[in-house]
Amino acid sequence: MSDLARATPYQRIFLTGEPGCGKTTVVKRVAELLMTHGFKVGGMISKEIREKESRKGFRIEDFITHEEGILAEIGSKDGPRVGKYTVNMQDLEEIGSRSIRRAIEIADVVLVDELGPMELNSHAFIESVEAALSSQKHVLGTIHQRTNHPFVVNVKSSPQNTILKVTPENRAGLPSQILERIAIRR
Repeated sequence: MSDLARATPYQRIFLTGEPGCGKTTVVKRVAELLMTHGFKVGGMISKEIREKESRKGFRIEDFITHEEGILAEIGSKDGPRVGKYTVNMQDLEEIGSRSIRRAIEIADVVLVDELGPMELNSHAFIESVEAALSSQKHVLGTIHQRTNHPFVVNVKSSPQNTILKVTPENRAGLPSQILERIAIRR
């Protein structure tokens, strides 16, 4: 049985790897493939905010409504700090958590990008991910490689969840492999 094959009817697949390895790109490509196969996809996607060659922060986007907000940015004063970034708790909860809950209600596949130190500052975010993992929906997400938050440790250790490391060597093939595992569980 491959790492992707599980006996559960709903797939819970999380991608991890070095920063910049392509986790979000793989998730977006899987989402595109799923939609061409008739799946409704929803949830939260993260995007970098760049100014020239410098990363200034991160945006979050509701995959269904395309509503965007700021997840974290340099120079903000309000919110918890993670490294040089300040987390925007309001947008994380009003856009991020809400997009996951919306996907649980109306989508076939819930995207969670990502379980990382910024997002894990929010109890509402953690509760929305717990709800997704308890739902009868497929879940496709990303996990920050160095996060050792107790919630992430539980996600990684659960036999119901498949954890895949994205590398330059496997990145191109992962979307079709993940699509196959979700599509056969329809």
